Amino acid sequence: MSEPAVDWPNQLYDCLRAHEVTIFGHVPDAGHKVLINRAYADPAAQSIGLTIESEGIGLLAGAHLGGQRAVLAMQSSGVGNCINLLSLIQIAQFPFVALVSMRGDFGEQNAWQYPMGQATEATLQAMNVRCYWVHQPDDVVPTVTAAVNAAYAANQATAVLLSQKLIGAKPF
Repeated sequence: MSEPAVDWPNQLYDCLRAHEVTIFGHVPDAGHKVLINRAYADPAAQSIGLTIESEGIGLLAGAHLGGQRAVLAMQSSGVGNCINLLSLIQIAQFPFVALVSMRGDFGEQNAWQYPMGQATEATLQAMNVRCYWVHQPDDVVPTVTAAVNAAYAANQATAVLLSQKLIGAKPF
């Protein structure tokens, strides 16, 4: 991955903390490395490693019930692991913010990443999750702000799709 021209990963974390997000659920992912590491290092935040992405939906529901704000960081290939549990958001009516590092997108070199990468947005939309794309570093903060506001002010399910033009294509 190439180094970003703008320090958007740190801006992303700072934006989420400014919006009072304190719980960061994630599976390991190079695209979310800065977010994960900053959450681990922040004594006012909780970084929670998940064994599968779908656990994050329960984490966000529980955080909401406990009066906390949370986000779920995952790769686009993990969206497929969440389909059934995404239906709970509509029934239980809790805010949901996912940060999805995209694969199967611009510059992808791994054939296995294309099918789910190409289906991610349609899959999320089929489950009534509003998708917000980010292709440029300068769009990270306003886009994440829009998604967080939609989730926490209007009780919507949202996903910020971080394109490979933003995060950089991986050779693996």
